[in-house]
Amino acid sequence: MANTLAPQTVKHGQHIFFYNNIRTNQVLYSFTRALNNNDSLKQIPFLGKKTVPAKLRKDLWQPFAMVEFTNPLHGVVAYRKLREFRRLHETSYPLKIITETKGKHKGQLLGTKKRGKVLMNQKANSVADLAAVLLQQERPPTAEQIEISAGRIKLKNSLRKGKGQLEVKDHPVPAQELSGVDGVIVRWANMMDAEFARTWPRAVVHDELLKSRHTAAFPPWPQEPVAKVPDQGDKGQVVAVERGKAEGIKD
Repeated sequence: MANTLAPQTVKHGQHIFFYNNIRTNQVLYSFTRALNNNDSLKQIPFLGKKTVPAKLRKDLWQPFAMVEFTNPLHGVVAYRKLREFRRLHETSYPLKIITETKGKHKGQLLGTKKRGKVLMNQKANSVADLAAVLLQQERPPTAEQIEISAGRIKLKNSLRKGKGQLEVKDHPVPAQELSGVDGVIVRWANMMDAEFARTWPRAVVHDELLKSRHTAAFPPWPQEPVAKVPDQGDKGQVVAVERGKAEGIKD
């Protein structure tokens, strides 16, 4: 009887997919390979006329990166922080990026249309944000964070005793379980995009993202061996893996 592969099980938070608009460089984050129209539109801020589409066009959005986490909790926390960082880029930015630098209007603020184009271009920021999030997760939790998480767990346990297990839906975890980047793999459609970030954690491995149209390709299954390289400094491990006959699943 021929051996068959077990179906691939993906837990919520195990992967984060990065999509960018090929015209505006807007960025969307997703836990799933395919973009959900309603959830994705909520990520797009109003920056002027025609900056928020009525619905997503699949031909304008392409996957440019995917992050794999060994611990799904790390992925959920990273996703939340990525959304928070991008909101800051869109609402709290230096005036110099929306100021005319040449011509007769030099020194004046850009018009609404030009300003919207500048603020929509978030691809480089999203890569830098990802590196910053992983660097935060690489550091062990502080004594204060451990104390806060322990207090939350104690509070939830007491609430469960009073209200019942089903009434309390929040499940806080120890701060120690939310740190560490061992086994994290960042896959890129273009490996040069990793250079948008100044530094990466040394334990993070960079690899190629299988090519696909509109919808991100499945991660390699079964998992291919990832080559380990000696310490390369703050840039992290940028690894070229020979794929041989390995093929992604096409949509």
